[in-house]
Amino acid sequence: MDALVKAAKAEGKLTLIACPDDWANWGKIIKLFEKKYGIDINSTNPDASSAEEIKAAKNLKGQSNAPDVFDLGAAVATTSTDYFAPYKVTRWSSIPDDNKESSGLYVNDYTGVMSIGYDSSKVPRPTSVDDLLKSAYKGKVAINGDPTQAGAAFAAVGWVTLQEGGTLDDYSTGINFFRKLNKAGNFLTVSATSSTIASGETPVVIDWNYLNVAAAEQNANYKTVVLPNKAYGAYYNQAINKDAPHPAAARLWQEFVFSDDVQNLFLKSGALPVLAKSMTDAGTIDKAALKKAGGLPDDIAIATSAQTTAANTLLADTWSSVSAS
Repeated sequence: MDALVKAAKAEGKLTLIACPDDWANWGKIIKLFEKKYGIDINSTNPDASSAEEIKAAKNLKGQSNAPDVFDLGAAVATTSTDYFAPYKVTRWSSIPDDNKESSGLYVNDYTGVMSIGYDSSKVPRPTSVDDLLKSAYKGKVAINGDPTQAGAAFAAVGWVTLQEGGTLDDYSTGINFFRKLNKAGNFLTVSATSSTIASGETPVVIDWNYLNVAAAEQNANYKTVVLPNKAYGAYYNQAINKDAPHPAAARLWQEFVFSDDVQNLFLKSGALPVLAKSMTDAGTIDKAALKKAGGLPDDIAIATSAQTTAANTLLADTWSSVSAS
């Protein structure tokens, strides 16, 4: 670690992509890294989708401003391994086997559960996804991106699939729901962000619980509903760009992300860190933050690699027809 820190400091810079300040506490995490190591972080295109992260690595290859590391949804991580450099952090053995690619190409860092955020001054509190088909939600329901490109949007389709009685083996149930939502005139094709929520452009958003909770800081009327049954989670994944212009800083960032300090910062945002169980056993978890986040869940559905691959294929073939229906 001493040699890694020395090499990273010599590089002096780190380029991130798709790490918005208001997403899972990335803003505080970035500042903490800069303060701890004296390394300047260039946080580029914070609202980029997972697919756009990979596109940036491809387009900027060989340039000093290419992304050094990625934070990717599972759908893109599992299909983009040619862009990754294997690396196993020092806490590798504490990360459950189901939460890491065996050679170290990518590793889960945090998850949340899908939820419905809504502006209480504009719409009634939804009690089910079927409520969103009602006239009260006309022209008001959005998701966070395109599910063929963005992890949060992909998760929205998976969650709705479960809520509508389907299984993660076949996302067509969720796709059909969004087709109905669009036909009713309720589905907005605007990609929801904290800015669109603050402005009122997207009054209702199906998104991760920690993002909907964070959005309330910009809109006091904005509330979050986590439905009691059929929770859906999907871990985001850390990976190192194999062509990283700052390879030592990239690896130091990975070590930093899996430290207790950063894992607890994820937790304070409402996201569940991958090391939550290990840290609970070790007594290093932030107990107050864990309680506020709802504790350690044992019934969150998470799509397997095979299910994710099948859903990717299905969405690529059918999603464009949703907005056209």
